[in-house]
Amino acid sequence: MERIYIAEDDPSIKEELTALLQNNGYQVVQQPPCDLALLDVHLPGKSGFSICHSLRKTSHVPIIFLTACTAVEDEILGFELGADDYIRKPFDSSVLLARIARLLQRTGNTALTVRDLTLRLSDLTVEYHGALQELTKNETRILACLMQKNLCSKEEIIEDLWQNSLYIDENTLYVNINRLREKLRRIGAVDFIHTVRGVGYRL
Repeated sequence: MERIYIAEDDPSIKEELTALLQNNGYQVVQQPPCDLALLDVHLPGKSGFSICHSLRKTSHVPIIFLTACTAVEDEILGFELGADDYIRKPFDSSVLLARIARLLQRTGNTALTVRDLTLRLSDLTVEYHGALQELTKNETRILACLMQKNLCSKEEIIEDLWQNSLYIDENTLYVNINRLREKLRRIGAVDFIHTVRGVGYRL
């Protein structure tokens, strides 16, 4: 179930959006991490533009501005900050749902699950029995490699990271594996990564 974060200060609109999304199979969350963010521009305290800017520092999740702001300058700024779409209020529910579905489909398979361990590639987090832990890009790619194959050689993992422009050598791999094991241990996923001597690693 995809998680959608709503940043909206109008209680009636937020309630309407929450009901719409839940009735269409989405989970509404109160804060990131999420699989998609719906942001108003004018919010008390932190603006939607600030939230978008902060999200883009750590995540590639789709971001939609849903706002009453009609100025072209606001729309341009939204896209410059990394938004994927800009919808003006009042909005049509069916159009909003279609755009959400399109963006979520475009991001592809953003989650991998093995034995109750869920890795979300879009926001670099891993979840186990409700406990959540943030990962680095290297740790995320290493865990993704391990979750997609029964056994990964050290060479395969290093090559995968290089292909994703995450530069790493064998010594750095050892450090990342140890850090990843520690982060998994923190959320109760103990002994998930096993060393296969002379070959590599497996879950």
